[in-house]
Amino acid sequence: MADTWDNVTIPEFNSLLQMDPYLKQYEKDFRRRYGLFEKRLLLLEEAEGGFDQFTRSYRTFGVNRMADNTLVLREWAPAAEALFLTGDFNGWDNFSHPYKKKEFGKWELCLPPKHDKSPAIEHNTKLKVVVHTKKGERLYRISPWAKYAIQSEKQVIYDWVHWDPPQPYLHIHPRPKKPQSLRIYESHVGIASPLPEVASYTNFTINVLPRIKDLGYNCIQLMAVMEHAYYASFGYQVTSFFAASSRYGTPEELKQLIDTAHSLDIVVLLDVVHSHASQNTEDGLNCFDGSDSCFFHSPPRGEHVLWGSRLFNYSSWEVLRFLLSNLRWWMEEYRFDGFRFDGVTSMMYHHHGIGSMFSGDYSEYFGLQVDEDSLVYLMTANHVLHTLYPDCITIAEDVSGMPAVCRAVAEGGLGFDYRLAMAIPDKWIQILKELADEAWDMGNIVYTLTNRRYGENCIAYAESHDQSLVGDKSLAFWLMDKEMYTNMSSLIPMTPVIDRGIQLHKMIRLLTHALGGEGYLNFMGNEFGHPEWLDFPRKGNDESYHYARRQYNLLETDHLRYRQLYNFDRDMNRTEDKYGWLAAPPAFVSAKHEGDKVIVFERGNVLFLFNFHPTRSQTNYRVAVASPGKYTIKLDSDEVEYGGHGRLDHNTEFFTEPQSFNERDNSMLVYIPCRTALILGNDDTESCY
Repeated sequence: MADTWDNVTIPEFNSLLQMDPYLKQYEKDFRRRYGLFEKRLLLLEEAEGGFDQFTRSYRTFGVNRMADNTLVLREWAPAAEALFLTGDFNGWDNFSHPYKKKEFGKWELCLPPKHDKSPAIEHNTKLKVVVHTKKGERLYRISPWAKYAIQSEKQVIYDWVHWDPPQPYLHIHPRPKKPQSLRIYESHVGIASPLPEVASYTNFTINVLPRIKDLGYNCIQLMAVMEHAYYASFGYQVTSFFAASSRYGTPEELKQLIDTAHSLDIVVLLDVVHSHASQNTEDGLNCFDGSDSCFFHSPPRGEHVLWGSRLFNYSSWEVLRFLLSNLRWWMEEYRFDGFRFDGVTSMMYHHHGIGSMFSGDYSEYFGLQVDEDSLVYLMTANHVLHTLYPDCITIAEDVSGMPAVCRAVAEGGLGFDYRLAMAIPDKWIQILKELADEAWDMGNIVYTLTNRRYGENCIAYAESHDQSLVGDKSLAFWLMDKEMYTNMSSLIPMTPVIDRGIQLHKMIRLLTHALGGEGYLNFMGNEFGHPEWLDFPRKGNDESYHYARRQYNLLETDHLRYRQLYNFDRDMNRTEDKYGWLAAPPAFVSAKHEGDKVIVFERGNVLFLFNFHPTRSQTNYRVAVASPGKYTIKLDSDEVEYGGHGRLDHNTEFFTEPQSFNERDNSMLVYIPCRTALILGNDDTESCY
């Protein structure tokens, strides 16, 4: 077999090797992966007429209405003895509507229209698939392709509801162009309101979208949209993969949300969970046909011991059909603009990342611990998405740092556009937990923010959504803790804790934004230092919604300092929009001075200055700069509007001297107040765009 892979040609592999010559010794691994990917595409062509047809299988599986209102139902249940359809339409008769057995474990049922030519199953009525197993069991199941599922009052199990509205929502607005600089507002629809309830898609459309636009974010990443029976799972235990969660409203209301976002020139990404599935049987995929495999590997390979969930069999033809069609469904039906793939590290390795430190040694990324079925699935998914939708954005949640995750499939990569820079929020937490301000290590901070694979785009973020959960702390909480409840009024003098917290909150965000990646992400509410954690209703809190919300109402009270943090976040994004540092090459760092606690770097034709010193302002401080000319202040974290002390005169002009300094030909003298971040722009040069 080795000879087979030797004959595989990866079209642009040399581009990858030019970027990283150390990968040459793993060429066989790349050839084998690419060979398996090519083989899969070829088989799709031969067996299904190509991936375009194959990924539209949602038009043939589940329930589909034909032009004459005939309903055709198709399922894949290879281990089943017999299949029947029951529901409101037949008075819940378990035997009146049998499916016919077809080849390859497929089952089919045709329902002609009623006498009045209307479909046999009415819109918004309940259904079940009745599965008879070889052991003689009778199981009631939701179709894996169900487009809508609801939880009736006082009922734990979700019901499958036939969704086929007489007047479906029609998208009016075209998709926006792919942003050069990606500024992501990570959002959960259900908590996007100050009220102690599950908020709706419509609430998000009316009340949150204008805020996101005002803040300068050009991308929304929607969490917890794929239907999940357990609200507190944050959407990561999916039960119905084709159903938009009904707890926030109808599919049509989600379509309106996305369409409205497009009208505001905001792209929308779906947090897609293809790494695992809920182990629920009655309203999930697990044991759909009565077997312990079907969509998944049999145990133990098909079980995730830490997550308590089922793991897909990516080598199965029908699983491939299901997952690739799922991506296509969200792109076509809802007009999402791309995906953040959850749990990619778990997918890529047989050990799922459990107990692995990932030191960066290349041997960790190749060999028998790598799950090549998963890699080939991810390559195929990215190839399909980027071929059909050239502007599609895909982001990998990968903590391992595997090389070529964000390189093109044609180079031998997995084809993602970005990966999450997951080490950055961990670093900020560690610093705030363990170090006094005087002990902050400027070099170590810069190293963490710049330590990414050259040529592979990263999404930087200062804190993760997990930090907002009960039991953990957001950055604002780490910085200001209980004083956020008592001392956030601007009508009283700032306490030392609030002063420190507000200044560092802004500096940490700007430094992460400017230095940490090629995109930036913020979890909703954290931009203004949301004062409380997130705790979904559960038995342990008497099913309370008190903490399952975001208190945007705090921004309406002008004298609260949350508004000052909001204003800074807004102007930080707007300044990036003007100068485009996220789309620029990596920064040139000219200073990381430990004693002065100063970091200086250039990116996107602007100069960034950070003085983290708790007490010492830097007067007549020499900083290096490449372009000569006159510089003025473009953003100043010390402005009073942002909760700063207003120590800088914004009419000041800074002129360079031809005095080389810190590896730059020019330099100038500046004043940087303590705990202040500045952006200076050269009025003689254009912005990056």
